[in-house]
Amino acid sequence: MKLTARMNAPSRPRSSEERAQWARANVWLFLLPALVFFVGYQVWPIIRVVWISFTDYQFLANEPANLVGFANYAEALTDPLMWAGLGRAALFTAMFLPGTIILPLLLAILVDRVRNQRVATVYRVIILIPAVIPSTLIFVLWKWMYNFQVGPINHFLVEVLGVFTIQTAPQWLGGTALTLPSIAIMEVWWGLGYHTVFFLAGLAAIPKELTEAARVDGANEWQIFWNVTLPALQPIMMILIVLRFGTSMAVIDEYLIFGGFDRESPTYTWTIFMYDQAFKTGLWRQGFAAAIGMIGAVFMMVFVGGLLYLFRRKG
Repeated sequence: MKLTARMNAPSRPRSSEERAQWARANVWLFLLPALVFFVGYQVWPIIRVVWISFTDYQFLANEPANLVGFANYAEALTDPLMWAGLGRAALFTAMFLPGTIILPLLLAILVDRVRNQRVATVYRVIILIPAVIPSTLIFVLWKWMYNFQVGPINHFLVEVLGVFTIQTAPQWLGGTALTLPSIAIMEVWWGLGYHTVFFLAGLAAIPKELTEAARVDGANEWQIFWNVTLPALQPIMMILIVLRFGTSMAVIDEYLIFGGFDRESPTYTWTIFMYDQAFKTGLWRQGFAAAIGMIGAVFMMVFVGGLLYLFRRKG
């Protein structure tokens, strides 16, 4: 009976090499669901978009899509709206990124200096409030604040400070020169707490002995910040800049809500141009829109590569 049970039992690896192979097989078995999800949710859509960009695919057309080679890319690269859209997106990014780094860094340093842990926890909770508000409420709130007639910002400027009159009050939205800065301010405020937490985590990882040794050597607060704190936070800054560069260049929801499809508006960037071609104008030219998206993605990857090279570890 025992002999039969032993013969029916599954064979187990005996040598070290067999045990290592068994362990590797188990690892891939556990990774398989994640790999399937990654390929189906990330890799396949990218492959599909690349293929569509080389075709004349139109959603409303009855005929099957035909390969057109680089015709979509050539048309997009010669379209002035493509270059104007990339320029507007780059301008918005230049307005948004400094506030994403400088203000959260200063706020994190101030909160990190609070010695009372309960007070510091209250501060952390307060600065995280905007990050947990749904995007819909954020857009409604700031659209009301920027309202030309009843918004509190213009009310304060006109009625309280008397800087402007009702006729000369700033037009924050509506395709004016103030639209992009207004959206950038909203975005900086929205992500202030989230970005501050990044820097707080980086400050907590800096050994206190380094700053204490610098003070013993006679360094002032500015020297400690410049020579000790800032180099230690460089990886955090690299992550935030790279992540927020990508999101700011590819903003679309805010532009649709605050600017719409007016091609003369500063909010008509390459993402709106892509969406306009894919779902609004003509026969929904998904092939041409996919080429626009791929061109924008390539430009973003080139700049991200430059940022990674700039923030690389030296030595």
